[in-house]
Amino acid sequence: MREPLTEADVRRLLRPDELIPAIESAFRDRFPAVQISERPLTHLADGVFFSMSCFDAASRALGIKLVVVRDRAHAGPEGGVHCTYLLLDPQSTQPQLVVSANYLTDLRTAATSAVATKHLARPDTVTLGIFGTGRLARAHLQTLPLVRPFQRALICGSSPQRSREFVQKISDALPGLTIEPADPRTCAAESDVISSCTSASTPLFDGRDLRPGTHLNLLGSFRPHLREVDSITIGRSRVVVDTYRSLPEMGDLLMAQEDGAISADHVVADLHELVSEKKTGRRSQIEITVFKSVGCALEDLVAAELLLQAATKGT
Repeated sequence: MREPLTEADVRRLLRPDELIPAIESAFRDRFPAVQISERPLTHLADGVFFSMSCFDAASRALGIKLVVVRDRAHAGPEGGVHCTYLLLDPQSTQPQLVVSANYLTDLRTAATSAVATKHLARPDTVTLGIFGTGRLARAHLQTLPLVRPFQRALICGSSPQRSREFVQKISDALPGLTIEPADPRTCAAESDVISSCTSASTPLFDGRDLRPGTHLNLLGSFRPHLREVDSITIGRSRVVVDTYRSLPEMGDLLMAQEDGAISADHVVADLHELVSEKKTGRRSQIEITVFKSVGCALEDLVAAELLLQAATKGT
């Protein structure tokens, strides 16, 4: 077995411009045949533990990610999500690759949002809004400009101070963007594309503030009692999900249905149907679209395969 890959190794080897098309291709061509496990939660004293596994018989690829998500009160300075990935030999279950997978998770999530943004956002988008100031927010800010010509980014953290500090830290790394702190209403009302990258349990903004034509990537909540947007937002939007099997975990949608804002058939497509053009995404320039994601194990497998290829070339 190779030496385990550190976070620094992953940052060096895993390229967003390669990961985005690889994930798009996987959802288009591989998704219908792969086996993806359920991910029951084990409750810890200060969070939850779960695993995410995926097997692709055609490519003889097997992998599993081990995840701990700490409650907000116990999250450290690098956030509350901590991951390890194992790429396994499907015959012997011996690890082919062991990966410290925090950045892998951040980047594959952002790359999947980029795929959805490519297919759902208006071509003329110029302003990107980010709710959140953690690792996932940073990954989205670095990745989404690869699929749309953003000129401006608005950052809305949990406090004005956090927003300002985040902007100061990241502006030099992204010289092509004008990056500004913003309050929730401004971020919602002036952004063409919004990515919510938070651990919020209540709506981040008033859905009436969204302007026609906005696209949203909703990523932070992955449990039925959590939501990042209100029922107004979901009710106004054409909704695509990463996978239908994840619907019981999508609090944003479940609570909108409980409120009577949407019916059970409100979701129009999953990501496979969107990228394979089996279902229609955006239908007009004024339609509001939502991509709701809780994460899919196929994304991790694709990222680990790219890492193995890159590590093999480097030896």
